[in-house]
Amino acid sequence: MEPEEAGLSKLAAVMACTALAFFYVAILYAPTVILRLPPPISYKEFMIRRFICAVVSSIVSVVACGLILPIRSREASVLFGVFGIRVDHIWQAVVFPLSLTSLMYAGSLMLKSMLLLNSMKEHAAHGGGISLDCIKNAFRDVIGWIDFVAHDVSAWRNYVVAPVTEELVFRACMIPLLLCRGFRISSVIFLCPTFFSLAHLNHWMKIYSRENYSFFKASMVTGLQLAYTVVFGSYASFLFIRTGHIFSPLVAHIFCNLMGLPVLFAQKKGIVSVAFVAGLVAFACLIFPVTEPGLYNDRTSDCPCWQGYCSWS
Repeated sequence: MEPEEAGLSKLAAVMACTALAFFYVAILYAPTVILRLPPPISYKEFMIRRFICAVVSSIVSVVACGLILPIRSREASVLFGVFGIRVDHIWQAVVFPLSLTSLMYAGSLMLKSMLLLNSMKEHAAHGGGISLDCIKNAFRDVIGWIDFVAHDVSAWRNYVVAPVTEELVFRACMIPLLLCRGFRISSVIFLCPTFFSLAHLNHWMKIYSRENYSFFKASMVTGLQLAYTVVFGSYASFLFIRTGHIFSPLVAHIFCNLMGLPVLFAQKKGIVSVAFVAGLVAFACLIFPVTEPGLYNDRTSDCPCWQGYCSWS
């Protein structure tokens, strides 16, 4: 390919990714702006409308990319494999990346464990002890929390709809487009999150208008959110390219949404900072061995994701 043609191909890929990001956000406003539906009567109805729009956006994006990408075969396994939707090596794609991601939250997990232990000590100090009834009550609390999450529309947004649709559009669709148009893997890892962050710019308007923040404060809050999305987006792109599985960044996305920002330190609890640093060091040491493509593909030279893009080169 001539340099000029390569440049045009890369520009076309960037424009396509920009269009996907814009479409993902713009379609959220389709019910009121395009379809002219009446305003939702409740927050739940508002979110359900957005869920439907996000699902439609994801399906359209996958179909459009399937038509654009130079896929060698139209077999279902190959077509889905291009987008990392695979059933082979699925437990590795879930367990290994989830375990790796949890290392970044070693401080958070340590703090939660300490709070739980203190709660148990206080219960024992008041003569409660750890009885069968105590265990049953704890089990009921867990079941109650799961039931609450299952019926809470915000939880569905944070732990189901947003992770699934965003990973499909911003990883499964965009990464093959960029790779097949000649972008280097290292460039894709840092370029793809840029489109991911652009899709979150609408948060600025929400913060500025609804929270009555000043322009500067709204910009600062949004800037921090965008910085976080860029960092996470780079990590999710790394996982997707290394494993060739959509489930790897998906479980990491859900886990990060569940945990929030990692806890770096806690007042009078230095062990939390020690745990965070230890987890960070372990994460840095294990990130390449745990995401070795051979763990997720039988043959990295002829793997079912992008016919060769699974190898780290």
